[in-house]
Amino acid sequence: MENEVTASAVEASGTRGRGRGRRPAEEVRGDVLRTVGELLLDEGIADLTFERVARLSGVSKTTLYKWWPSKGALALDGYFHAVQETLAFPDTGDIRTDLLDQLHAFVRLMTTTPGGRILAELVGESQTDKDLAIAYRTLYSSGRRALAGERLTKAQEQGQLRADVDVQVVVDQLWGAVYHRLLIPDEPLTDAFVEALVDNLLNGIAVP
Repeated sequence: MENEVTASAVEASGTRGRGRGRRPAEEVRGDVLRTVGELLLDEGIADLTFERVARLSGVSKTTLYKWWPSKGALALDGYFHAVQETLAFPDTGDIRTDLLDQLHAFVRLMTTTPGGRILAELVGESQTDKDLAIAYRTLYSSGRRALAGERLTKAQEQGQLRADVDVQVVVDQLWGAVYHRLLIPDEPLTDAFVEALVDNLLNGIAVP
């Protein structure tokens, strides 16, 4: 969290400090996204409201509604802002190492913070919230797919993966399996699961 200050602590002391005069839109937007990210990772999505975000960030509800048409769209943007750095895709030159590092980071976020519950709730709400569904695809899922696809394509070019492999199918095989356990928790999300996923994919499962 920013300077180790939780959203609750900020709320208890009033809104964030604001300078005089009109601030650039990107600075205002950044304050809102930091506020929403803190709220979500501290508490989850249940108590997130436009009124509370406006009070904490010092941004009017009119401005919030202009930028985000629904609570879900606002939550998704704040969530993405909060986890973007954590979920960055590494490039060490070794595709196995990089897949494991990224998937381990994703699973830790899903299992050791409210991030997993938040993402599951956003996926659920997107089934009935058209604005959220569009935002989820354009802001979150398509970007995540692109990062993974780019890293896998580079591994192909370096001769670490077969040239005939469809990298988008690989994305579904790996991250789709994680999402499946997140949304349908018959089995736990663990580091051992991540390692088995990558081993099965890269080593194959058929008897030679």
